[in-house]
Amino acid sequence: METEDVSVREQLFHNRVRETIICVLLFTCLYMVAYIILTHFKKAAEFVTDDIEDATVNKIALWLCTFTLSVAVCAVLLLPISILSNEVLLTFPQSYYMQWLNGSLIHGLWNLVFLFSNLSLVFLMPFAYFFTESEGFAGSRKGVMARVYEAVVLLLLLALLVLGIVWVASALLHDNIARKSLYDLWEYYLPYLYSGISLFGVLLLLLCTPFGLSRMFSVTGSLLVKPRLLEDVDETLNCTTFEEDALSRKLNCSSTSCWVKLNLEAMKREYQAVQSKRIALEMRRKASPWQRNLGYPLAMLMLLALTVMCVLMVCFNVLELLLDETAMPRGMEDPHLGMASFSMFGSLGAAVQVVLIFYLMVSSVVGFYSSPLFISLMPRAQDTNLTQMIANCVSLLILSSALPVFSRTLGITRFDLLGDFGRYNWLGNFYIVFMYNMLFAGLTSASLIKTVTWAVQRELIRAFGLHRLPLTVSRSTVPFRLLLASGLSKIQ
Repeated sequence: METEDVSVREQLFHNRVRETIICVLLFTCLYMVAYIILTHFKKAAEFVTDDIEDATVNKIALWLCTFTLSVAVCAVLLLPISILSNEVLLTFPQSYYMQWLNGSLIHGLWNLVFLFSNLSLVFLMPFAYFFTESEGFAGSRKGVMARVYEAVVLLLLLALLVLGIVWVASALLHDNIARKSLYDLWEYYLPYLYSGISLFGVLLLLLCTPFGLSRMFSVTGSLLVKPRLLEDVDETLNCTTFEEDALSRKLNCSSTSCWVKLNLEAMKREYQAVQSKRIALEMRRKASPWQRNLGYPLAMLMLLALTVMCVLMVCFNVLELLLDETAMPRGMEDPHLGMASFSMFGSLGAAVQVVLIFYLMVSSVVGFYSSPLFISLMPRAQDTNLTQMIANCVSLLILSSALPVFSRTLGITRFDLLGDFGRYNWLGNFYIVFMYNMLFAGLTSASLIKTVTWAVQRELIRAFGLHRLPLTVSRSTVPFRLLLASGLSKIQ
């Protein structure tokens, strides 16, 4: 009997060590990727300065931003890894090489992401901001430690302020519970705070994702070569070349007037922008007919199919919410991987779920940076200051940590939330979940219809040359016969 107990304890120990090693390797890889990304966007002048103290502070803040961004990427991968792991175990149930892939590993990964995401949002990122902005208390010795002391004090004051706001909010909503749990910080107030942060993230996704789904068409179209019917690359390239030559003559002019001196830098920036545009147009002109006539339509059809599929799945989830209580998002303690597929279409449906989850995340990021409120946060290569980098990391972490709850609430996947992700207070409210699904379906449908109709009208007007008409001539008054004849001559 003692031998069996020892063998069980040894097995549990080896399992825990193996899970720890896998999590460390995964997080190390993500940390390296995040560091490469931030290094590409950071402003090098802030890290190579004569002041060693400022350079050290900026490096520490960059490490904290890298940690936060790696946690954000890991949060995006939570649902895809869980869904694919279940399908792998279903396909190879008795495989010796897949024994490391189990429910305990996935559950532990969800718990670590939840812990690190809240640690970054509540402590690390505020500390990084206060650390870069602090100079030390008046009268104290200057140095890195003086900045650390000031940042810690400011962080404690911020924590007291936030906890006070949380206590007031809980007292207004749940008076009896708030009075009984005044000193119950860990069991009540921190989960209440996390629930509020997740609700804010899910609402932010609700606003950004429909807008991002409509913006994906224009963003993808700008990266691909359009067919000749929709775009005349040669004409645009000639105009760009003439503009570049004109700017080049202005820059090489020997005039020494004050106006030229004052506008020299502006003309240089404009010349570089026009030059890069010309190079891009030349590359697009060299594209093969397959890329020109097949790539763009296929990409647009794929985006349209993914968007329509998201809307249909959300509409189907709305019907299930009305008819079946199990459609409500909830948490589970044991994932039971390898028992049954989380899609009615098997492995193919699971693969589609993973693609849709990544598509929604990319769309939400595009919508976030395209919105007027957050467009100023758009990072620029080698020209993003540290404060802006901290704001970007916080924003991406809020979006990514809310992605599992967002996907499960909309019914994109049937994989229930693990760990503390399924313990949010608002997840059990039917009216919130139902209205959330209805708003997403309505906003996405309206944005899609508006984008498709406006895009078709704009491309037809440009293809038929009607955009060259003077403003006094209304395009709506152009006869259809003239429009058709212009289009036929354009094609010929």
